Amino acid sequence: MAKPHFRAGVVTVVRRSDGQVLAFERSDTAGQWQLPQGGIENGESPESAAWRELAEETGLDKRHVRLVDEHEDWTVYTWPKAMRSGDRLGQVHRWFFFEWRGLDVEPSPDGSEFRAWRWMQPAELIDQVVEFRRGPYRQVLGG
Repeated sequence: MAKPHFRAGVVTVVRRSDGQVLAFERSDTAGQWQLPQGGIENGESPESAAWRELAEETGLDKRHVRLVDEHEDWTVYTWPKAMRSGDRLGQVHRWFFFEWRGLDVEPSPDGSEFRAWRWMQPAELIDQVVEFRRGPYRQVLGG
């Protein structure tokens, strides 16, 4: 039997020069917005996972964004009991910051996890992310 653990993943933050971040509305919950995120696969570095998740969930790649920074600490959140499956308690994330290259291109949400996108001020996004993720969002984005 596996021990209770937290899933390791990444969060990608795409910023414009005006400080707004690229946020995505969840397909399963109208009005709930978040940043692209996902798990780190076996043998994959956190940075490689960030590029993969960004491309999979938004269609963006090195033509559209430039990696500029990485948050110095991992963030942690616990899933509500109703969301837990098996031995996973929640997630730990490494956050990566990308600069929008200003191209006239639109992200293409994957349709399964996200259905819409828009630019938001970080404080606005924090208010619209699901409650159990707000702590890490505040920790990294401020507010």
